[in-house]
Amino acid sequence: MRKIFSLKSILGLLILCVMSNLNSACAQQDQQWISFEGAEGPGNGKHIVMVSGDEEYRSEEALPMLAKILSTHHGFKTTVLFAVDPESGEINPDNQNNIPGLDQLASADLMVLFTRFRELPDEQMKHIVEYLESGKPIVAMRTATHAFNYEDNMDSPYAKYSFNSKDADWEQGFGRQVLGETWVDHHGDHGKEGTRALIDGIQKRNDHPVLRGVEDIWGPTDVYGTRELTDDPTVLVWGQPTKGMTADTELNWQKPIMPIAWTKTFENENGKTNRVFTTTMGASVDLLNEDLRRLLVNAMYWGLKMESDIPQENNVAIVGDYNPTMFGFGEYQKGRKPVYYVDNN
Repeated sequence: MRKIFSLKSILGLLILCVMSNLNSACAQQDQQWISFEGAEGPGNGKHIVMVSGDEEYRSEEALPMLAKILSTHHGFKTTVLFAVDPESGEINPDNQNNIPGLDQLASADLMVLFTRFRELPDEQMKHIVEYLESGKPIVAMRTATHAFNYEDNMDSPYAKYSFNSKDADWEQGFGRQVLGETWVDHHGDHGKEGTRALIDGIQKRNDHPVLRGVEDIWGPTDVYGTRELTDDPTVLVWGQPTKGMTADTELNWQKPIMPIAWTKTFENENGKTNRVFTTTMGASVDLLNEDLRRLLVNAMYWGLKMESDIPQENNVAIVGDYNPTMFGFGEYQKGRKPVYYVDNN
């Protein structure tokens, strides 16, 4: 017997469908971070959490692009966190006190950190510290050497992580103690000189799996100054300032070379050992360079002890469009919520 639907029931179903779609869209709009499920690949079953939050180098654009590469080409589940205005729900890198979703680190196999001078509330910062104490790997980019700043809140239980910490056991904070260096200075002429990586210089490409397939790195951000790095690091890439901000400008040999990418280990307070990779490059515009993207992806494999899965040339093709904003204070794209980066970049 054929069932006959009335016009009223059909309209009701249509309204129900529309409301359901609206509710789903609203839920996405309100989401304060984004995630990408992994496709097939060596990383399937592993979770990478990427923490953005800097005012200058557009980490909020760089990390979603890397997340899509890792999930699409390599099979990792990826989650990207942002500095979010709690009232509007919009990404606001100038807000130094709010990165929602840090509890996602509890399920992370690797953390990518790209923050600058954050003073996070205790209930958020504790997730980063718990992750560190778990002994899991860290990939740190550009301003992560000065990731935290508790200068105005030295009573915080996390004040020792501040870039300028004077704690006897944590001098100069997370950057110096965990990564190997804190903020020192702009060695290159900021906004006028770029960075040319010296590949096959002191460290040969074939000597370390992170350098596999990496041949040519240049970026428009300047070389950061470093001193003697802590805990016997392995410097993988040295950098030389260029006399201009295009890839074809000559090197400025009047300035000494500086380490711009290194690996090390950190023995945390629980007696566990974290694998750590740090690069002082990584601005959104730097990542237009294919081999810098390859260096970072290789570093994530290394951090996860997946060196044997790094091919001769890891796939780092950009997924979709990528039109990064030039670095600079106050230059971030206004009005974007995290969901924007699900389908756009």
